Amino acid sequence: MNGVAPFFCVFGPGNKGKHMSQDDVLDPKPLSDETVFDEQIRPQRLEDFPGQDPIKEKLRIAILAAKGRNEPLDHLLLNGPPGLGKTTLARILANEMGVDFKATSGPVIERQADLTAILTGLEAHDVLFIDEIHRLNHAVEETLYSAMEDFEVDILLGRGPTARSMKIGLKPFTLIGATTRAGLLTPPLRARFGDTCRFEFYSPKELQAIIIRAARILDVPIDSDGALEIASRSRGTARIANRLLRRVRDYAQVKGTGAITQEMADAALRLLRVDELGLDDMDRAILHTLIEKFNGGPVGLSSLAVAVGEESQTLEEVHEPFLIQVGFIKRTQQGRVATPRAYVHIGLKPPEAPQQTALF
Repeated sequence: MNGVAPFFCVFGPGNKGKHMSQDDVLDPKPLSDETVFDEQIRPQRLEDFPGQDPIKEKLRIAILAAKGRNEPLDHLLLNGPPGLGKTTLARILANEMGVDFKATSGPVIERQADLTAILTGLEAHDVLFIDEIHRLNHAVEETLYSAMEDFEVDILLGRGPTARSMKIGLKPFTLIGATTRAGLLTPPLRARFGDTCRFEFYSPKELQAIIIRAARILDVPIDSDGALEIASRSRGTARIANRLLRRVRDYAQVKGTGAITQEMADAALRLLRVDELGLDDMDRAILHTLIEKFNGGPVGLSSLAVAVGEESQTLEEVHEPFLIQVGFIKRTQQGRVATPRAYVHIGLKPPEAPQQTALF
């Protein structure tokens, strides 16, 4: 480990004084049923990854160029809403390069020693994936600067007046950072990424292809209309599409023959209270609260969050992007405002626009 102790203490909520190894930092949570499901259907190659065509095209070129020069891929920042496949694409890049993939997340790396232990354990050309990279603390982030640019890290030996700094060389590696809030990254960190890939929401046709592929892997009978019904209610998000597929599969198994048709998918999703645009109970609660309690706005995010009983960050990162995308909410300098489309969707009459007085 080049002089770096392989074990260190991580002091966090409910974890004070617990010794954690590097593997704990790299894989901090046990696998849930949802994670096992995702691993089953996760694409392994770029050609199996539906959608995001502009990103895939430039990455194909980058992979071929890096392999031709026998160099690691340039550092890459993946930016976009949750559930669009940023982690999956990072894994695919490691597979395409034929190197190991190691993953962690910003909040888990609490100290410089944590990051140093991870970096010194990487082999040449390995991919290190840091999810929620915007949540790295400042001291840890500074350690990344020299690691990304010069493939070396500084460690401090000793304390007080006798302390001295020592550089440790690293094997060339690729850092892939994922973020849902690129604006929170500091300019020095953002500047050290060779490229930024902005993920967009998927179209219903792209989600239909994702659902059909997942159903085939899971041996679930599904027709194209059934897949499209699920896709159209998945909010443009692959993770939601796969989650709804699991629930519709359960419903079809219990209420039908196990095959997913358009009628079966519609019945299952109505039971789940997911409407034809993909809005769930919380989405509708946001619209009802904004319109009925705040007269359509404008209202501040924190006030709206308190009114619906949800965290501000969840509203801003999970619910708002889709509600804005479908044209139900606008962000203004004064706060959030409901659009006429939102009134119509929940069965209310939009307010009449104020009449303009003509000037003569």
